Amino acid sequence: MPKERTLTENVSPHGARVLMEREWRPGQQVMVISPKEGVRARGQIVYCELLAESRFAVGLELSVRVESWAKSH
Repeated sequence: MPKERTLTENVSPHGARVLMEREWRPGQQVMVISPKEGVRARGQIVYCELLAESRFAVGLELSVRVESWAKSH
């Protein structure tokens, strides 16, 4: 699985919207790791929108509820 560092735009207990440099397909599985918040969770791509400058907004559905991460963003 390719690795990519992202910028998080929005976080909820069950998902996140992140900015990425490559296109992803809905249904693809990902591993979300945020060492600072102690988060490690499997996720699934829900949507991928092309933004300006070849960047993508990607909606992730997480397999576990992430309370502490959602509160810190």
